[in-house]
Amino acid sequence: MPPDATSLLDVKGVDAGYGTMQVLWGVNLDVKAGETVLLLGANGAGKTTFLKSLVGLIETRNGSFHLAGRDVTRMRSSDRMRLGMTYMSELAVFPDLSIEENLKVGAQALGHANPGARAEELYGIFPVLRDKRRNPASSLSGGQRKMLGIAKALAAEPKLLVMDEPSAGLSPLFVKEVIRVLSDLQGRGLSLLIAEQNIGFLEVATRVFVLEGGRIRFSGTVAEMTDNEALRRAYFGLK
Repeated sequence: MPPDATSLLDVKGVDAGYGTMQVLWGVNLDVKAGETVLLLGANGAGKTTFLKSLVGLIETRNGSFHLAGRDVTRMRSSDRMRLGMTYMSELAVFPDLSIEENLKVGAQALGHANPGARAEELYGIFPVLRDKRRNPASSLSGGQRKMLGIAKALAAEPKLLVMDEPSAGLSPLFVKEVIRVLSDLQGRGLSLLIAEQNIGFLEVATRVFVLEGGRIRFSGTVAEMTDNEALRRAYFGLK
């Protein structure tokens, strides 16, 4: 099946897993330019496996990934990154490097011409990092480390930012702060694909894909999801 020409990311029929264990079954998903897509699912649903397959960290058994119209299914991770896709894992940062070193590494990963200047731009978006710029990332609080992870991922000015559980390990207060930052980033031409189990991220989502048992069980808008009785019961605890 040809890729959707209107999508920045187009995923068709992806199967993936580890050894003899298959985790993903025929996953279809797309992200349009400037859109925020939430991949929602409980622990063990296959979200991290999907993201690792998407960015080339594990092999895709069947199906395809197209980024900006190009087939990246068999490309190395580094080549996918050069085409404009950045991946923020749960760890997000290099704890032994300073904040500024993390930002420069993020910028250099995709060959940004002036990583120092890009770091300065990011301090304007994340002022909490400026005064701590010489400190190791390990000295930051969990919420501040997550902010650094987002800043590091943005350092190379990606087209698509792929995030794995940005709420992991954070208090509800810091989860709200992460959601606020992502909301502020919308409208800058950046596309976001966020894998989460926290329904608070519906606040920033354009569309939602629900992953369960390695299969997409629902895709649609946030309003369509909240109108779905089975999903309301599963994710909102509503009767």
